Amino acid sequence: MRGLLIVNPQATTTTGNSADLALRSLTGLVDLDVVHTRYRGHARELAAAARGELVIVLGGDGAVNEAVNGIMGQRPGPASTAPGPASTAPGPASTAGAPLLAVIPGGGGNVFAQALGLPVETAAAIARIKEVIEAGRYRTIGLGLAGDRYFTFSAGLGMDAEVVREVERLRASGHRESPALFAWAIVRQYRSGTDRRTPALILERDGQPSIPELFMTAITNSSPWTYVRGRAVLPVPNPDFSSGLDVFALRKLGGTTIVSALGQMLLIRGRSPRGRHVLTVTGLESLTVRSVRPIAFQVDGDYLGETEAVKFQFVPQALRVVA
Repeated sequence: MRGLLIVNPQATTTTGNSADLALRSLTGLVDLDVVHTRYRGHARELAAAARGELVIVLGGDGAVNEAVNGIMGQRPGPASTAPGPASTAPGPASTAGAPLLAVIPGGGGNVFAQALGLPVETAAAIARIKEVIEAGRYRTIGLGLAGDRYFTFSAGLGMDAEVVREVERLRASGHRESPALFAWAIVRQYRSGTDRRTPALILERDGQPSIPELFMTAITNSSPWTYVRGRAVLPVPNPDFSSGLDVFALRKLGGTTIVSALGQMLLIRGRSPRGRHVLTVTGLESLTVRSVRPIAFQVDGDYLGETEAVKFQFVPQALRVVA
């Protein structure tokens, strides 16, 4: 098997030895070319140009998302970012033809890798990848599509995207990504950054009444929204990558509402969070989120700027993964 190993040297936990370990471990199984990313978006370009059967990403969720969009860009063209009439989401004609991806966790969050059940520790993850390649038993998963951008685990508009924007700003100023940095960004955004008085978002679904006056929406690809010290934050119980998109939204940004919802997602596994100002919708094939004003938008923890409308689609059996 030929493959490409994409290394993000700027990822939080990536070291020079990680790529060498991957090369040594996979010798005889995969003929690997190794390329280091040099700028934002480079992983997408590299994955799009890959000619081997397998793309391996050593990095965090941002690099993984870029690579996924690169290899999926070789599939039939995705929908436009502008919402329009319902259409069939793009996807491979067969499971066997789906692109093949492996992930070696190297970032601060590694949400996608953890959702796949991969160890976060580098050597253990590489060992698992080697075992799966030797056995040739790959999983096939669905992806989310937000406008023209694929996502592996989540996308969001509103406060969660504002927090992502703040974390990116702090990292650019020299702070290291960590749970404490995210906690600080959440508190800072809640106190002085986000609009807690005027809800801007409207959720639209085919054949259903629209749901207005939402402050934030998180759309998950039937997987954890994120992890806190290894524990999944679950907007819905029993997550998997094959059952469509799920929506978690808040009608109020009060401190009690936020703490209660997060506590339920961390501690309760048998049901979705409940509350007067909490909304959950599960198993959707498509939906649109509109905003009455430009609002922050993120995909897989990557801030994409402000938008006023995004159409989301579920793309079944889109990607084969080594996990």
